Amino acid sequence: MKSIFVGNMNFQTTESDLRALFAPFGQVTRVHMAMDRETGRARGFAFVEMPNDEEAAKAIAGLDGKEAGGRNLKVNEARPRGEGGPSRGPKSLGKGGGFNKGGKGGGRDRFSNEDYRESARQPREPRW
Repeated sequence: MKSIFVGNMNFQTTESDLRALFAPFGQVTRVHMAMDRETGRARGFAFVEMPNDEEAAKAIAGLDGKEAGGRNLKVNEARPRGEGGPSRGPKSLGKGGGFNKGGKGGGRDRFSNEDYRESARQPREPRW
């Protein structure tokens, strides 16, 4: 069983489009399109599983860089979840520690002061 990453897809691409694209190379077991949680639209990449490793290798070689829907596809073997690029937020701290170094702050980070802002403030004693 080989999992294949398909990136740089047109956002209107459907699962049936991907199945039709991979069908000439062999049997397709599963297609998983990444969808945006808020909008429900496609995110522009998907994972295709093929049971035969040789057919999967032929599909990767034949489809990488191929134009589909006005975009050149990026097709390669999918890496396991633990591998990949740099950590992308507070869920996985990775090697860099818990601080957001140089990136854009987004969402609720580990050391957020949102809880402090939302809590009811107690009156303070004067300092004199």
